Amino acid sequence: MEDGTELRFDHGAPYFTVSNDEVARVVSGWEARGLVAEWKAMFACFDREAGKFTDFEKEGTIKKYVGVPGMNSICKSLCLEDGVVAKFGVTIGRMDWIQDRSSWLLASLDGRDLGHFDYVVATDKNIASPRFSGLTGRPPPLDLSLLPQLSMMIQDIPVRPCFALMLAFSEPLTKVPVQGFSFNNSDYLSWAFCDSSKPGRAHVPLNSQSWVLHSTAEYASKVINNIGPRKPSADALAKVAEELLKEFQATGLNIPQPIFMKAHRWGSAFPAIAISGDDKCVWDKSMKLAICGDFCTSPSVEGAVLSGMRGASKILWCLNFPSGL
Repeated sequence: MEDGTELRFDHGAPYFTVSNDEVARVVSGWEARGLVAEWKAMFACFDREAGKFTDFEKEGTIKKYVGVPGMNSICKSLCLEDGVVAKFGVTIGRMDWIQDRSSWLLASLDGRDLGHFDYVVATDKNIASPRFSGLTGRPPPLDLSLLPQLSMMIQDIPVRPCFALMLAFSEPLTKVPVQGFSFNNSDYLSWAFCDSSKPGRAHVPLNSQSWVLHSTAEYASKVINNIGPRKPSADALAKVAEELLKEFQATGLNIPQPIFMKAHRWGSAFPAIAISGDDKCVWDKSMKLAICGDFCTSPSVEGAVLSGMRGASKILWCLNFPSGL
């Protein structure tokens, strides 16, 4: 902010839950290392028409985890694991299968040669989608003529977009009795979270509160249809921020004007379908390609983790048993 105060927000997934035993073992390890912690907060649902909170226990009984000190701490830690070389600021623009080397040749969006790779794990649902072209003006990285059997599966995975609004207030919202709540009967908002109430958020200024609002998919789709798929302008984001704040303030919960406000487009927030069913990932052994992500399983952090684990197991099996399935 203007006074030099640094604000941080989890504008994507606010938390995650775990029901799968495999993922639970991984998360237990993260928790032991201090990468995640349970968010012991009260949750509810707010009925926009009735103007009141309902279902306090319904929303608050499932154990919720957050990254510490931010949701990105998990990915940051993975990048620091032994043997991992992480490169940032590079968008893959082309993937060429080199048959005589049985490897992939990757190039960046600006045409730079990035080298040969024995296996590729792709986690971008737009790897073969026209949506990639709409965002970049370039063809998608993966040429589906190489993998015609996957064409119908991954060519254009439908998504449910979202806008996130990051808000900072100079004092707590005393009329809000919970730390997170979903909305019923709102055309604009689906969720609200008190981001500063999460464990490990030591950077939050004294007596202030930070909140993150998520729009409905219908609202986000309408905005994106109007402004197009490219990065929204500052004016467009400012309009989104004003509309979502207005809806938040219309709850009657005495929401004051924030001291900081910024909207963010989460254009591919939630996959609308799961493309791989029980397989959990899309795997092509002959071309040593694994496509993983929540769009393969379920639109959640747990779904993404489980899909990645399944892709990793496929590669490990091939490395240990090259002639196996």
